Amino acid sequence: MKTEITEQEALSRLAALCSRGEHSSGEMIEKMRRWQLDEMAQARILERLVHDKYVDDERFARAFIHDKLRYNHWGRRKIEQALWQKGVDRDVYAPLLDAVSDEDYLAELRPLLRQKSRSVKADSDYERNMKLIKFALGRGFTMDIIRQCIDGAEDIADEG
Repeated sequence: MKTEITEQEALSRLAALCSRGEHSSGEMIEKMRRWQLDEMAQARILERLVHDKYVDDERFARAFIHDKLRYNHWGRRKIEQALWQKGVDRDVYAPLLDAVSDEDYLAELRPLLRQKSRSVKADSDYERNMKLIKFALGRGFTMDIIRQCIDGAEDIADEG
């Protein structure tokens, strides 16, 4: 037996959730959809959450980009895809991602490739490089960043 959630209860629950951590407006809308709130109520609640600064997509995107790059070692493509899935508007996150320098991505990718290189089994440098490229692409790094690391592959292999 499912009980209906009122607009005020939804607002209280979402405000409490947002006060514990950053969340996107897309996540809030998805929660309200699951609670089967009508679209007018969703709009009013979201407007209130934004007005009271519980939800700020730019603040969310900035923290998300930082955390996924530094702690999860994700590249631009994977971060972009995750932000899109969270319902963050491209106009919000694109300038934030553009502000991240290539050096920041390289600083995350180099140690990952060094570590991965130790466990890669390959018969040739070409095969090894292809496996490392595939690994880095899976992490969401762009081909130009991967190339910069692989072109300096001597130091990756030597330190491995």
